[in-house]
Amino acid sequence: MKRKLIAAIGVAGMLVSVAACGSDDKASSQDPKDRKENLTVWLMGEAQSTWPELVKDVNAEFNKKYPGVTVKVQYQQWADKVKKLDTSLGGDKFPDVVELGNTETMQYILNGALGEIDPKKYENSDTWIKGLKDTCTFEGKTYCVPYYASARLAVYNKDMLKAGTGSDELPQTEDEFLKAMDKVSAELAKKDKRASSLYFPGRYWYAAMSYVAAYGGQIATYDEGAKEWKGSLSSPESQKGLEHFVNLVKKYNKADQTKDEQDHANVMANEKAAVIYGQAWEAGSVTGGENGNPKLEGKIATAGIPGPNGKALPSFIGGSDLATISKSKVQDLGQEWIALFTNAKGGDVLASKNVLPNNEKQLEPLKTKPETAAIANAVPDAWFTPIAPGWASVEKEEILENVLLEILKGASVADASKKADDKINALINKKS
Repeated sequence: MKRKLIAAIGVAGMLVSVAACGSDDKASSQDPKDRKENLTVWLMGEAQSTWPELVKDVNAEFNKKYPGVTVKVQYQQWADKVKKLDTSLGGDKFPDVVELGNTETMQYILNGALGEIDPKKYENSDTWIKGLKDTCTFEGKTYCVPYYASARLAVYNKDMLKAGTGSDELPQTEDEFLKAMDKVSAELAKKDKRASSLYFPGRYWYAAMSYVAAYGGQIATYDEGAKEWKGSLSSPESQKGLEHFVNLVKKYNKADQTKDEQDHANVMANEKAAVIYGQAWEAGSVTGGENGNPKLEGKIATAGIPGPNGKALPSFIGGSDLATISKSKVQDLGQEWIALFTNAKGGDVLASKNVLPNNEKQLEPLKTKPETAAIANAVPDAWFTPIAPGWASVEKEEILENVLLEILKGASVADASKKADDKINALINKKS
């Protein structure tokens, strides 16, 4: 998961001062065959484990044009990538190209760490998925390139579901879904009273805000007249969503309700949850990897989770972006490498792995493919956090988690949401 990310905003002044450096004009005017630089690329582990052939092919194509340039791809882990990046940006050894989770980009745009790019130089940029495009854009300028998209959906244990309901297919309406969860809860209680049918951790704000969105609410809205953002969790629509989510936590989570979702795939791997709300790749984490349970291979499935009002539950738009570092002296090379990596060929490779490409054009066929239909159809209507400077702060997670905890502990939804709005207003309009 891409959470709890603490940015080293203290380097902002240094980064802004060098943001205009960019690539050396002389270098960019050289014959490509005469270039002798190094290009360091930071990608996350998924590229190494799931689509290594894409990396290999792009490097080979890049080196046909730039035979003297050495591309050094270094694979990172989400748990410590931000800390490593912030440390490197404070010194003189940093990547030229970096993969960022879409919730990370704004903080680096604001502190001047990312170089500006021209979308016209990137294939399919006219159909980039809006939720990703927005995370790369600030004040009319673009600072990164969408890489791939993701959305949350139900990840479930088919055997547990069937034992309770007689069917291993997830119901399509929320009423039917919750009736199924009631039956699964009763069945699980016979063997393990700490096992949950629907495992929603109480601090899982991504899930909670999906219910807020389902009722038409938002975290914050922009007031055109006042020219500022205003917290809107206390709106009637948002309050309905908060209450709905907390009620589900109270009823179905039989474990510690005050936790976040960091280990929910592990909870499922330990057969303590029939259904979790996660990203599609987390189904693989349940059965494989360091904490996976191989015995569940073939028993874990994904589907769209039904929400209130007869509609699918809106999903948070997740995914990754690629950017060049403004301090880099080879930004032009970095931009060309990104263009190759994110072109239509690259999108086809991702799609073949059931990973959602960065654009609507290549996303369309995945909407009818059985393995990807649920997640692909969730992306176009997915929601995202406010595109506001102050929202880049890590404090946002604490605000959203705390409002949920307060309601769980007995505070009224109205009081807790009003308090959250006050904190959101102070945070989101904070002057940098």
